[in-house]
Amino acid sequence: MVAHVGELELGDDDVVLLAVKGQDTPAALASLAGAPADVAVVCLQNGVDNERLLLRRTPRVYAVPVMLPATHLVPGVVDASSAPTTGILDVGRYPEGEDELCHAISAAFGRSGFSSEVNPTVMRFKWSKLLMNLGNALEAACGPVGRGDPLYRAARAEADAVLSAAGVDVASDDEDAARRGDLISIKPIAGERRGGGSSWQSLARGTGSIEADLLNGEIVLLGRLHGIPTPVNELLQRTANDLARRAARPGSMTSDELAAQLPPGTL
Repeated sequence: MVAHVGELELGDDDVVLLAVKGQDTPAALASLAGAPADVAVVCLQNGVDNERLLLRRTPRVYAVPVMLPATHLVPGVVDASSAPTTGILDVGRYPEGEDELCHAISAAFGRSGFSSEVNPTVMRFKWSKLLMNLGNALEAACGPVGRGDPLYRAARAEADAVLSAAGVDVASDDEDAARRGDLISIKPIAGERRGGGSSWQSLARGTGSIEADLLNGEIVLLGRLHGIPTPVNELLQRTANDLARRAARPGSMTSDELAAQLPPGTL
């Protein structure tokens, strides 16, 4: 055991599982400075930009869409809410493809209580997960609002237009639902239901940072590149970052308060 990953002496056969929030990826990469040039790194992260950052560092990058309802509010304690299957962790090479290590990683996940398959086009599902994660900032700001909230629907509509213009291949809602099936079954832990997703938990822990730049910000970036306005995603990104900077508690706003900041006629 070491206090910091930089103290590890990584060899050619080692595999790094990168599970930090996307905003912490650059610092994690710096800690791998002494690793072999072709060290294998697996991105168990939300968003789609982490793999691009890693591909500058090593040719062996693996992508995993994380379907894992869990709560981490206390150091060293993670509550996994789904049972008997803890979550779904499919594996593929980045940007696409598969190899023997994909199968070895998938098998290891399977032995650890997860459902895992090798998927050579796994990034399609990372993009579909990003579409779902567009509601993370809304949940962090306003609490457990439903995915039917007008702000989420508007953020998703902006994203659909942007991804279509960018030519991004995204797994459909039906494909995503078929992969999930009935594998994710959330149950109370010690009588308590799960509080909220990853961005909600960042505010609850008072980390001072949040992953909105890699979620809503991805849509904002593509919108600017392709000339498509994304006012709702810009608002959600800006609000989430402001709440994190101020160490605000999750659920400290209402969706009406957020919507009032949009230009008239946006919703």
